[in-house]
Amino acid sequence: MADKIEISPIGYFRSSQVHPYEAGRQPDEHHAEGVIELLPGQQFEQALIGIELCPMIWVIFQFHHNPHWNPMVLPPRGRDTKIGVFATRSPYRPNGIGMSCVEIRSISKLSITVTGADILDGSPILDIKPYVAYADSFPGVEPAWLAEAQKFAVSFTPDAEKKLQHLENQELTQLRSFLLHQLEYEPTNGKKKRVKADGNEFVIAYRTWRARFEVNDRALVVLDIFSGYSEEDLQAKEDPYHDKNLHREFKKLFPPSR
Repeated sequence: MADKIEISPIGYFRSSQVHPYEAGRQPDEHHAEGVIELLPGQQFEQALIGIELCPMIWVIFQFHHNPHWNPMVLPPRGRDTKIGVFATRSPYRPNGIGMSCVEIRSISKLSITVTGADILDGSPILDIKPYVAYADSFPGVEPAWLAEAQKFAVSFTPDAEKKLQHLENQELTQLRSFLLHQLEYEPTNGKKKRVKADGNEFVIAYRTWRARFEVNDRALVVLDIFSGYSEEDLQAKEDPYHDKNLHREFKKLFPPSR
């Protein structure tokens, strides 16, 4: 039996990214801002001295939504067959440890505001280290199974953009980043995401919302954003996502075209 190692969180991550499907596969500019909140009474004020000189940091954290691990996983892009978890960055790991390189926006006492983090709200933070370009960057070096992954340029029609902005004004802030992450690679792969064909177009699901899109060569256009509720659904009293009023108002402003 291997020795047991006990690790205590040094803080927690706070973000509007709550659900696992809202976090992208890697850190990037599409993610919402988040805050690393370090615990008081641990001398972390001293440990942070000098971090203002680090534009980017590595955040070591725990995948707290995953109670188990899988020895074989299906990568989010690049292949349609499973591969060993140690050859991927899947969150389903033996010890559930993740790492993300993020940009520091501001520092206030024990709070570090960062951007570009693929970390969910409530994730325990285990450690922080500075990003050092000469040691951490190896341009062009990546797993061979990623070589054939085709990247799509994702854009929105004016109508879809108008609807998206309306929902963002109503605090549905994660829909845009979800679409950008999910549609950037293998957008029509129904094995890896909630997407289905609809004639020559496709529809992808985000909770109770839907987005219609089309694919041409390496360009992908989101054509429409619409409610996933039918009129019968909206008449039912049950409201498990507490969003039916938003859907009703949305349908009044943007009557379905189909």
